[in-house]
Amino acid sequence: MNYLGRHVIVDLYECDPDKLNDCDLIRNAMIESALAAGATIVGDIFHHFAPQGVSGAVVIAESHISIHTWPELGYAACDLFTCGKSVDPWKAFELLREALNCQRHKEQEIQRGIFPYAVEHKPPCPSAQAGDD
Repeated sequence: MNYLGRHVIVDLYECDPDKLNDCDLIRNAMIESALAAGATIVGDIFHHFAPQGVSGAVVIAESHISIHTWPELGYAACDLFTCGKSVDPWKAFELLREALNCQRHKEQEIQRGIFPYAVEHKPPCPSAQAGDD
């Protein structure tokens, strides 16, 4: 592997507006998606906007997963950035797509930290637990 991470950028269209506006549902789906991808969760933060919309992030030892929602448009933007070989951002994507009842999506994967030689990267804190600072 000659790159440090995989960054999957996702646009989710025609999602269930009620789900996009449910901060608890989104937080749970994001945490479940991080775990399904094989990530180590370090912490999370989510915010519900008035009158609608949610932004949030799950920080993982291997990088992060974030989301921003526009319920009025049935749309969510997600970034799934993972480092190393052990975490699969596409597993996180599939779970989020299903949790939000997404009918149409567009995604792109970008390799981050590309080097002209093989690199062996280990997450900075693979045994981190939520609340460790």
